[in-house]
Amino acid sequence: MRHIFRSRPVLTEETHRATTFEIFFDIVFVFALTRLIAFMGEPPTLLSMAQGMLLLLLLMISWGAYTWLGNQARADTGLVPAGTVIAMAAIFVAALVIPDAWRHGRDVNAPLTLAVAYIVIRAVQLALYFYAAAEDRQLRGKLLIFAIPTALGWIALILGAVLGGTAQTLLWAAAFVIDIGGGRVAYVFRGGWPLRSPRHFAERHGLVLIIALGESLISVGTGAGTAVARWPVLVAALLGLSMTVCLWWLYFANAAAAAARALAQAPGIRRDKIASDGYSLGLLPLIAGVIYLALGTEQVLADLARNRPQHPFGEPLDWTSTTALYGGVVLYLTGRLLFLRLAVRSAPPAQLVAAGVALLLLPAARGMPSLAALGLLTAFLIALVCYERLAQGSKAVTPSG
Repeated sequence: MRHIFRSRPVLTEETHRATTFEIFFDIVFVFALTRLIAFMGEPPTLLSMAQGMLLLLLLMISWGAYTWLGNQARADTGLVPAGTVIAMAAIFVAALVIPDAWRHGRDVNAPLTLAVAYIVIRAVQLALYFYAAAEDRQLRGKLLIFAIPTALGWIALILGAVLGGTAQTLLWAAAFVIDIGGGRVAYVFRGGWPLRSPRHFAERHGLVLIIALGESLISVGTGAGTAVARWPVLVAALLGLSMTVCLWWLYFANAAAAAARALAQAPGIRRDKIASDGYSLGLLPLIAGVIYLALGTEQVLADLARNRPQHPFGEPLDWTSTTALYGGVVLYLTGRLLFLRLAVRSAPPAQLVAAGVALLLLPAARGMPSLAALGLLTAFLIALVCYERLAQGSKAVTPSG
């Protein structure tokens, strides 16, 4: 236990890797993301989807902050793990109340509880980062500048939780803008946030994405309930798994390695920019795409589980559920394109075309039975994976002289 209470942080080295404690933190964090699906799916509306996106952005800011912290100092040594456990408890509490994030008048004031939990998460991270900065006076000065707009954002969160309704949505959106804007101001006036281990940073982003993909499969079971023994429900569940595999391949087999190499080989300032823009910002639409796709898949499973003999393949989904289903894939593909453009400064034009095709399929899917709409989207993703595999193979072949 002695190493836990050591007075000085253990700074990371160039070869530092993600720790098991950080993976545990990511699992608790992704649990909060799965609760967003419960919030948006009761039932899904354009307003609940927009509010869910706002909560997702706030959560992703908090996760990104701890990723930078773990890159500065080891997350499993010194005071950092003790403080991170407090943050994990706050994330867990926030996750539990997320489905009631805009509801007042209950025993537990969910909006206020969520706001206070978020403030605890961010305050603990700032304190730990200041501790991890050790003798780096420039980094500590940057953190002090960053803390000012961050605290202003907390005021907006509390006011929104107290007022509720539209005011809550607007004030929480303002809190997000203030928070991310403060980070950019500190970045510009004090230089980039230092990245000590590129491999650790790339690993953390890849791990949280793969955990989110895995947790999204829980939505399949949630939507199916006890009706999974019926063959249309079983087929839909397998289609959901197939789509998740495709999303995994599209990032991990066709984007992650190139971006990780670019991050590792870039000089100092360029490296910091890839980390803050390519990874920290590029991950947002990827995670959002996974969440919306999971929401849409859950709605398909729930529709099929109702077991209406006159509609064995389900009824057509409403516009909101169809938008979640297909829009999730559009967001994911757009996020991958943005990620590559920011990280390696190039992306095949076919990736933009793929996102456009997925968007064009949305109106056609709206008129289909829910199982057919899910099947069409799965077929599109499988075709996209096959095309990109063939494209990779053709590039690997060198023409003979």
